[in-house]
Amino acid sequence: MDLGLTNRHGIVVGGSRGIGKAIARQLAEEGMDLVLVARDPQRLHDSAQEIAEASNRRVYPVVCDVTDRLQVDAMVEQAIDHLGDLHVLINSGSAPGGSATATGYIDTIVDEDFLDDFNVKYMGALRCARACIPHLQRAGWGRIVNISGLNARIAGNLSGGARNTSLVHFTKTLATQLGRDGITVNCIHPGITRTERTAGMLAARADRKGITPEEVETADFAEGAPRANALGRMIDASEIAHLAAFLCSEKAWAISGETIAADGGGGTSVYY
Repeated sequence: MDLGLTNRHGIVVGGSRGIGKAIARQLAEEGMDLVLVARDPQRLHDSAQEIAEASNRRVYPVVCDVTDRLQVDAMVEQAIDHLGDLHVLINSGSAPGGSATATGYIDTIVDEDFLDDFNVKYMGALRCARACIPHLQRAGWGRIVNISGLNARIAGNLSGGARNTSLVHFTKTLATQLGRDGITVNCIHPGITRTERTAGMLAARADRKGITPEEVETADFAEGAPRANALGRMIDASEIAHLAAFLCSEKAWAISGETIAADGGGGTSVYY
């Protein structure tokens, strides 16, 4: 299927690793030229070079801290200098591994950690979208995809739940505001997803339990286990990337303001 993305231009925030990097790779393979955005210069440079060589597309690294509006605005202008115009924004910026704060009782919350988490994930997405929207409007064709997470639907992590639920509201609000400008806005809720960090995390847990990493993963996704899903296996970052690429495509005009869970059918709740 031709997704109609050849020679489109995009920004992938959080594109140096994990789900963001997987999305950037898929978009480049579909024919897009990209700017990758992250805070770690060396990792960012290496990822951009790797994707450019694999896809034969233009991929530029631009270092930016999304908690700083001036840096975000400058990053978008730098992206326009590189690319000429803009069609796609992927908001996948967050701390590696997601939110680790506020997973316990309310009296354990460190206010500064909570606010920093929200500032990176939610406000970072807002700052990037605000800076990109005039360029998407000028192009008359745009896609914004926000990478959120299933903490929005699972009680227990006050920080992750707050920021991810807010991204859903943000997505729907922007979709209603921007649709007549030819811009769709959607949100993806990844579940537990295999990235570069997964092997090390499984190995550490296996060492503590005295079993193999394969046995740890099998137990995690066994029927009835807390992490189990309908497929009985972990979703790979590349599978999140396939969904993101479709939402960015010419084939996805009918989908806007939606939130799609991409966790292999986890849980039994019904959303309608």
